[in-house]
Amino acid sequence: MIDLDLAGRTVFVRGSTQGIGLAIARRLAEAGARVAVNGRTAERVQEAVAALTGAGVAAEQLIAAPGDVTTDEGLEAALGATGDVDVLVNNLGVFGAAPALEISEAEWQRYWEVNVLSAVRLIRAVLPRMKEAGWGRILNIASDSAIVTPAEMIHYGVSKTALLAVSRGFAKDAAGTGVTVNSVIAGPTYTEGVQDFVYQLVDPKLTWEQAEAEFMRLHRPQSLVQRLIRPEEIANMVVYLSSPLASATTGGALRVDGGYTDAILP
Repeated sequence: MIDLDLAGRTVFVRGSTQGIGLAIARRLAEAGARVAVNGRTAERVQEAVAALTGAGVAAEQLIAAPGDVTTDEGLEAALGATGDVDVLVNNLGVFGAAPALEISEAEWQRYWEVNVLSAVRLIRAVLPRMKEAGWGRILNIASDSAIVTPAEMIHYGVSKTALLAVSRGFAKDAAGTGVTVNSVIAGPTYTEGVQDFVYQLVDPKLTWEQAEAEFMRLHRPQSLVQRLIRPEEIANMVVYLSSPLASATTGGALRVDGGYTDAILP
């Protein structure tokens, strides 16, 4: 029996107002969970909630949880709106192309704060109660860049590599408690932000279909699906790892990368 039922579980999806995070929120709600939609502003969160209800998600399954979780105040506000968290999905991340020697120390620090430390902050906030309850799921959305450091954004790649270690370390801390901690390695995925990124690297006069093909040919030729992944494909893995079926999967880095990473493991 395929048991992906998350009825009765409350999920906090960090950075879920668009793209991968919004797709994850929708799939988890479709699996029966109450989903806290998070973004930096109340306006963006309300827009995302409206999009989800417009897609058929029941309003009572959604919690508006605005707050910039890179700050203590924002974290307190977002989790205060959510209540007890059974499943945490750390999705928020910043990325962008920059020549390696032109990345300032301040930019390195920003990537570290947003992509790594704010994830750690959320884990520290929710993990103690999960351990006491004897059940919980923590998922950190990583990237193929964690394994194949991209020359055009090494600061991003380094931050995502660190996130794999964060997942493995906290999985050890949660050993034997019924709480699992994993990373999801997302491959090159279509979002509005990625569309802008692609046009930084290819001819902006190309149609989107042409630009996607040219980007994959020039910059991600290792991909075995030879296209950008869709957010829903990442969300499907997240739902599985959040479910009772994934009780023996912890400390891992699960790939949804279209075969981009040329390795058997992780």
